[in-house]
Amino acid sequence: MKRVVVTPDGVLLNACVTPFDPDRVGDFLTTITHQVSADRKQFGEPGRIGVSAPGLAAVDGRSIASMPGRLAGLVGLEWAGFLGRTDRVPVLNDGQAALLGESWAGAARGCSNALLLTLGTGVGGAAIVDGHLLRGFCGKAGHFGHLSLNPFGELDICGTPGSLEDAIGNHNIGRRSNGRFASTLDLIDAVRWGDTRAAEVWQRSIQALAAAIVSLANILDPEVVILGGGIAAAGNLLFDPIQSLLDRFEWRPTGHPLRLVPAQLGEFAGAWGAARNALSNDDIIVSTSSPA
Repeated sequence: MKRVVVTPDGVLLNACVTPFDPDRVGDFLTTITHQVSADRKQFGEPGRIGVSAPGLAAVDGRSIASMPGRLAGLVGLEWAGFLGRTDRVPVLNDGQAALLGESWAGAARGCSNALLLTLGTGVGGAAIVDGHLLRGFCGKAGHFGHLSLNPFGELDICGTPGSLEDAIGNHNIGRRSNGRFASTLDLIDAVRWGDTRAAEVWQRSIQALAAAIVSLANILDPEVVILGGGIAAAGNLLFDPIQSLLDRFEWRPTGHPLRLVPAQLGEFAGAWGAARNALSNDDIIVSTSSPA
């Protein structure tokens, strides 16, 4: 569990990571209860509390509506009542919260149009368009990992053929490398050592990501694309070839290239976004100035 305590103008007072056992029913709730109590003792009663979590947030923003197979007790939990609050405790999907955090205190600060792609076991993401965080009809906006790059490809876990997630996600690197690598980090290490077969696998992944980025850019027209997650730790081995491909693929009618940048807030991005969401009341609007 990652949490931050921040002032309304974005000054960080505390940031902490607290482990819990995801296989032990209710352990994450016990952990949160203890940590919120500790924060109250140190900082006093918080003015607002926000939550980000995996899964689809409910339309009313008060709970997670769908998160199959993980964190029993999360779906349908009304956080305001659980935390003993009389005010609203807004809840966001963790990918959407991460971009909201980056827009407040990270790589998308001051941007009204931005995309985030998190590259890890799968591919997550979020979009801010004209200052508004996109949530969509049922809350699934931003699941860019399930963008189809090959309509005749294998179906991914959401039923999407030839998805971006299956082209670059860590979950199937063994299959994509014919069993040579157990993780994308192993693959990247081999690329650094000059392994030509590893370089071929990596290049295919990179080209899939670049194609997805230019497609999303043509649809949503961001000024910046942020890459985060464990695979983004590859640094120049990721960003340099992606930039070269964007220089080939990207449509630039005004002559201004898309900015491609690494995420800045790391594992705390979702916590920052949850805090920003709590301060934003009912409509998630990104402000380029300090929040009220």
